[in-house]
Amino acid sequence: MSAYYATIARFYDAEHADKTDDLAMYSRLAETYSGPILDIGCGTGRVMLHLAQEGYETHGIDNEPAMLERARQKVNALPHLQELVHFHEGDVLSYPLEKQFAMVLLTYNALMHFHEQEPQLALLQRLRQWVKNDGLLVIDLPNAGEVFATQDTDAIILERTLIDPDNGHLVMLQSASYLDRTTQLMRADWIYDEVQDDGTVKRTYIPHVLRYFFYAEMRLLLRHSGFAVEAVYGDTEESPFEDGCERMIIYATPIE
Repeated sequence: MSAYYATIARFYDAEHADKTDDLAMYSRLAETYSGPILDIGCGTGRVMLHLAQEGYETHGIDNEPAMLERARQKVNALPHLQELVHFHEGDVLSYPLEKQFAMVLLTYNALMHFHEQEPQLALLQRLRQWVKNDGLLVIDLPNAGEVFATQDTDAIILERTLIDPDNGHLVMLQSASYLDRTTQLMRADWIYDEVQDDGTVKRTYIPHVLRYFFYAEMRLLLRHSGFAVEAVYGDTEESPFEDGCERMIIYATPIE
């Protein structure tokens, strides 16, 4: 995972500039649970900085220095947030963080980086140690049922175009993916075609693997790790989790 994010760190914010729908959800939840808040796989601080702007103490763990460096650059430009934002570089499964949190967040697809059951359980059990007994764990995942129902294709798909903030170059992001429905793993090849000043194209090719989860599976993993599912929704506006919805957003509370 680290090699992937080290390569795409400079594109990440431009690529996710329109990913804002979940921020209102986290703001609503923070009004109820307050802080401190822990973001697992915080990346460049997209969610953390939003919540810090609203006055909440935020902590983020990530194992990719290139992503955290960009997050720190943002905070350096916002000095009024520096006392509220805390970054921790390391492996979430072993990082020595002696603190408990009102909310712990596995934001947009973060859990999908854990491919095997043993590290999945280790992660959730670790998070149980960090969530206060009256706190909340939030997990944001795609609805696997919708993805598994789609037809496979060998086509390379143009996902979006973006502007590299470092040099102003146009970047065309494309992908080709294969879903193994037995292992629940999606193997995606991401292709970043960057148009240089002289009109030539520099191609960056990055393979990436993500794991899909079904709701019944998540309930068992959470139960085994000391959590009970409080609610599950089909989008960030808390619509019903039902056939056809795009997301599976789980609110889980500790079992005392």
